[in-house]
Amino acid sequence: MKKYIILAILLTMFAMQDVFAQSLEGYQAINLKEKFTVNAFTFFSRAPILLSGDKTAHNAMTIGWGSLGNYLGYNRLTVSVYVAPARYTYEFMERYPRFTIMEFDDGQVARYMGSHSGRDGDKAAALGLHVAYTPSGTPYYTEAKTVIECEIITAFHQQEKDFRNDTPRNFYDGFEAGIHAVYIGEIIGAWKK
Repeated sequence: MKKYIILAILLTMFAMQDVFAQSLEGYQAINLKEKFTVNAFTFFSRAPILLSGDKTAHNAMTIGWGSLGNYLGYNRLTVSVYVAPARYTYEFMERYPRFTIMEFDDGQVARYMGSHSGRDGDKAAALGLHVAYTPSGTPYYTEAKTVIECEIITAFHQQEKDFRNDTPRNFYDGFEAGIHAVYIGEIIGAWKK
């Protein structure tokens, strides 16, 4: 049994190296364990963009909440994101296995993505963004300065009965978009311009 566990750990480590070595045109792959120096407590305050879908359909939104860390093992780097059920992106997060998180130099991208719905039109086209795809087929915008690709490991669909204190109760009181679902994605690729 011990042999199989060690073999599984080694295979996971080699797989991570291969994935992080994959390239995107115009980007350099980054090893997040060694080269990611962003403060995990302020990363989401910079309003990154979440994009979910595939080559047939996709949608993006601005996210201001999330967490970076690991889950189900030290070498399993993860991103947790929160999407409310009323958001158009929620449908994509429920349907597709992967998503990207991107940072942009242009603050207009976050403002527009956060104030318009993909149900009403093509937000990327309105901003002049160009869609491309990772080696796994996950969409991203070529104008992003950083792209992090994640595969969803699990999702938690919070309910009011899960709240342990008044902080979420007070937040969601009258919040029309619904209680956010939590998606934990394993990072399978990361690139920077």
